[in-house]
Amino acid sequence: MIGTGEGRTQRGVARPWAGRALRTALAGCLALVWSLPIRAAGPATVTFTLDFPKSDPEHYSIAVQSDGHALYESSARISAESEERENYRTEFVLSEATRAQIFDLTARAHYFHGKIDSSNPKLAFTGAKKLTYKDALREITAAYNFSLQQPVQQLTTLFESVSGTLEFARRLAYYHRYQKLALDDELRRMEDAARRGDLVELEIARPVLQEIHDDASVMNVVRARAQRIMELGNGPAGPH
Repeated sequence: MIGTGEGRTQRGVARPWAGRALRTALAGCLALVWSLPIRAAGPATVTFTLDFPKSDPEHYSIAVQSDGHALYESSARISAESEERENYRTEFVLSEATRAQIFDLTARAHYFHGKIDSSNPKLAFTGAKKLTYKDALREITAAYNFSLQQPVQQLTTLFESVSGTLEFARRLAYYHRYQKLALDDELRRMEDAARRGDLVELEIARPVLQEIHDDASVMNVVRARAQRIMELGNGPAGPH
């Protein structure tokens, strides 16, 4: 009887260690999922978004797929001389070097899991930024103004540089169509920015630069500047 009673007692006793073990096992499974490499999760997309009122552009996003295809959307002034804004959208293909760098930095940033903002109230506001990683297993978004994480800082600079190239291409297309006399100043600014290293993926802008270069109605000095910028191109990327 004593043995039977003890057996019933053992079956009915709550075991707190069992709950802890289960929670530990679940945490381990989640940690494994978060740490899965990109190649195990299938196609993936990294998206950078910036919202900065009263800047130009005041909003833009760049979504990069793991195969290098990318989508850029922005809201910006039509030209430097106009307050009228337009919604711009373009698809393109990144160079393999830039594509690989984006996904390598994303992995080093732990796919943006957890808090990445520095939360320093003394820092100047430089725009509301978001980084998002999405694949078949997970979707993680992190918002920040400034991050102390080196991979996040590098990604921010990289995406801002790609946006700079695309915004130059957008304005150049407008000037070439409507204000050819403004092309020289815009191309001079673009060339200076490219030589400073502020722009990447210059090949994305090649189509509009080529059109300007091939247009006999454009001044020779402008066509020559367009040619120099094309020669600064840094990869095989191009329009999609």
